Amino acid sequence: MTGASGYIGGRLVRELLRAGHLVRCMARSPEKLRDHPWAEDVQIVRGDATDPEAVAAAMRGVDVAYYLVHALGTGSAFEETDRRAARIFAEKAHEAGVRRIVYLGGLTPPGVPEESLSPHLRSRAEVGRVFLDGPVPATVLRAAVVIGSGSASFEMLRYLTERLPAMVTPSWVNTRIQPIAVRDVLHCLVGSASMPPEVDRAFDIGGPDVLTYKEMMRRYARVAGLRKRLIVPVPVLTPRLSGLWIGLVTPVPSALARPLAESLRHEVVCRETDITRWVGYPPGRPMPFDEALELALRRVREARVDTRWSSAAYPGAPSDPLPTDPDWAGGSLYHDERELEVEASRESLWRVIEGIGGEHGWYSFPLAWAVRGRMDRFVGGVGLRRGRRDAERLRVGDSLDFWRVEEIEPGRSLRLRAEMRLPGLAWLEMSAETDGEGRTRYRQRALFHPRGLLGHAYWWAVAPFHAIVFGGMARNIARAAAEADAWRDFGDGPRVHDRPGDRSTGG
Repeated sequence: MTGASGYIGGRLVRELLRAGHLVRCMARSPEKLRDHPWAEDVQIVRGDATDPEAVAAAMRGVDVAYYLVHALGTGSAFEETDRRAARIFAEKAHEAGVRRIVYLGGLTPPGVPEESLSPHLRSRAEVGRVFLDGPVPATVLRAAVVIGSGSASFEMLRYLTERLPAMVTPSWVNTRIQPIAVRDVLHCLVGSASMPPEVDRAFDIGGPDVLTYKEMMRRYARVAGLRKRLIVPVPVLTPRLSGLWIGLVTPVPSALARPLAESLRHEVVCRETDITRWVGYPPGRPMPFDEALELALRRVREARVDTRWSSAAYPGAPSDPLPTDPDWAGGSLYHDERELEVEASRESLWRVIEGIGGEHGWYSFPLAWAVRGRMDRFVGGVGLRRGRRDAERLRVGDSLDFWRVEEIEPGRSLRLRAEMRLPGLAWLEMSAETDGEGRTRYRQRALFHPRGLLGHAYWWAVAPFHAIVFGGMARNIARAAAEADAWRDFGDGPRVHDRPGDRSTGG
């Protein structure tokens, strides 16, 4: 497989391993693969797709070769780079006795001359033709927009919809598209490995829904719980201007956004569904657009935010983000992080963490917390009056003022999910750790996933106060733990939260 560090490739490796295949990955930078949990279960070789010797070495003993690389975003010469790499791949596959080449390309509109296509689609079509004209039987899959967290096309849809409640758009928002869930793409890719040798052709693959881009944005807004988007198409925005505009509004790099935006002027709808004759339907049925959106957004809905998505455990579903997805994938997640060395034992620090909230307070700026609680009550939220179930111990599911305990690892870490009224989702994480030199360290992280433009505005409006609220909290928790150790040095003494000065906190 080439492209294992990419969006589709990284997910396909796991599915191939599950299907019982032995997998070898060729990567220009093998270190990019080391964070994948499957890294130790595959062979990894170094090589560039444009290097004939490296490709030939990687092909030795291979039965099926997946070509999942393309030079999109590398500059104006990407078409020539794609053409040369595909020819090398086809030639070396034949020399090595490879039984089949599998390639994932782009869906193209019927009846449109290849020279009239956008450079992105034109290059994808040419690569597919190189493989079909070669001596090795090939399966060329052609897909439009792939729906899944991390897909560049999906991230464009996500950011445009979430950040712009009203927008003046290019006319291509009225173009008809047949999107497909990443789960269904992977199903077709895995099944292609077992096709009989007489199958040597291209297949259109798509989901059950045909939608305009405008309809896709409006349905995304509905599934994500956003207000209905006002979308006004105008003919004066050229594909080039569209790409620059997308690069400005979204974190998707302009080098990717521009060719993708140019491709959206073409109607891309499947002309056949022949692929099902050889690979069958995905489990159950092809996934509808709204269901694919639900899965792509599931990680946020279920609060699986162990990190900024980037170092989380390998996801359980193809729609989930991967540790190696680019920084702009997975939606916006703002964070405020604090870390302090604490002059106390980890046990004392943990007792302070587990005892936070309720009558014990939040260790920083009590007036600010009280005001925030009253504001929450005013708009129909839970406020601060719920307190806590137990003064000393917490368990998963406990309410804690306007937070709820989402995860707790006794003695080590606590994660709270906000239940206050917010234009987004928020979490607060606190942990007690011991570093390599035996010192106690306190780590604190506030996370916020904004919902719509109001969510982004909310974060930046309150960001100037984070140093006071969250910085003061970290310092005062560390101080309370140190005081607890000092009391312990004098004997049994009172419990940590009975001591003067521990309760709220001012700092």
